[in-house]
Amino acid sequence: MVCRLLKGAGQLAGVALLALTLTACSNEPEADFHSDQHGPEQWQQLQGRYVVVNYFAEWCAPCLRELPELNEFHHLYGDQVSLYGVSFDGLDNVELAALREQYSIEFPLIQNQPLPNLPFATPNALPATYIVTPAGEVKGPLLGEQTIQSLKNATDLN
Repeated sequence: MVCRLLKGAGQLAGVALLALTLTACSNEPEADFHSDQHGPEQWQQLQGRYVVVNYFAEWCAPCLRELPELNEFHHLYGDQVSLYGVSFDGLDNVELAALREQYSIEFPLIQNQPLPNLPFATPNALPATYIVTPAGEVKGPLLGEQTIQSLKNATDLN
């Protein structure tokens, strides 16, 4: 990207343009998504490890039933596999925080503000879980309730 300041712009426009230029010319790549526990994140930073992304909804009984298994998987294997939850309903960040509290979700949730850039489509059924391999290949969705064992199998932890 070529970054230039335009000559002859008014002082106020020049200040605004400078701010935009500095933002646009930053060496930091744009975040692919924001999680409620880690802030801005990029898929590139996660390369080299498995990533599990679980779509859920409050109205989905199987989604709620699998939450304790997901929490336990996160605690047992979080140093080897990154686990994220995504609200199927696109809740805003405040509603998402309330849902985390209500259902004692202990793993990071991908926020919807700003909109995430995920390497797969929103699933058509729930619960749905995608696996991103260390090489960046997307597998899934795995449909239905997941268990610690099914996630271990999907992420080669066996």
